[in-house]
Amino acid sequence: MKPPVFRRMFDYDRALLPNRRLAELENGVTTIDEARARSGASIGYPGWGLLYHILLSHLDRNREEILIETGTNQGATTIILAQALIDAGCAGRVLTFELEESNADIAEANYAIAGVSARIVMHRGDVRKTFPSAIAGVSGLRFAFLDASHLEADVMFEFTTLLPHLADDGLVIFDNTYCIANGNEDQRVNGALKKIQSEYGGNLINFENVSWFTPGLAIWQKAPKL
Repeated sequence: MKPPVFRRMFDYDRALLPNRRLAELENGVTTIDEARARSGASIGYPGWGLLYHILLSHLDRNREEILIETGTNQGATTIILAQALIDAGCAGRVLTFELEESNADIAEANYAIAGVSARIVMHRGDVRKTFPSAIAGVSGLRFAFLDASHLEADVMFEFTTLLPHLADDGLVIFDNTYCIANGNEDQRVNGALKKIQSEYGGNLINFENVSWFTPGLAIWQKAPKL
């Protein structure tokens, strides 16, 4: 692997965060190690703001929106997704998926403090087992944030499982897109994105200065409405 790169910011106004719980978790945090201890392996700021405003700009207030998140971790990003639904005045909920029981417990405690528990449905366990059945009856999905395992095959599994349920104008967002792998290693999210472009086309935008080890956040869309 190449040396780690960090793009999470700490010198910013916490009042910019859309939920007070995130501001509490970030209060006094100045390093990656401190952030990990307080809010887990989250994209942090400015990624939280990016996701929040993308959703405010994309949610359809006239329908019930189901948002997908894989890799709940300690729930910081899930709070952002739920808060966007609330602030947009949009019906709907977040379906989030977490492997580690300890993370899931912390996440649910954070949801309660943040006041967004009613908008979140947690699925615990291996996403390869829980994801297909959880979305089996859902169609027209317009937003998914894929941030569980970053191995190329796992990213492709989540994407191809999601794809038949996705609306043409749906957004699929990937974290940790930077090419951190050497040529003989698993190409991780970066490799999956190249495969998605090759096999499925669509539109892809990459934001390089978001998140941390590995940085980068990309948005994929099959066919935007024009």
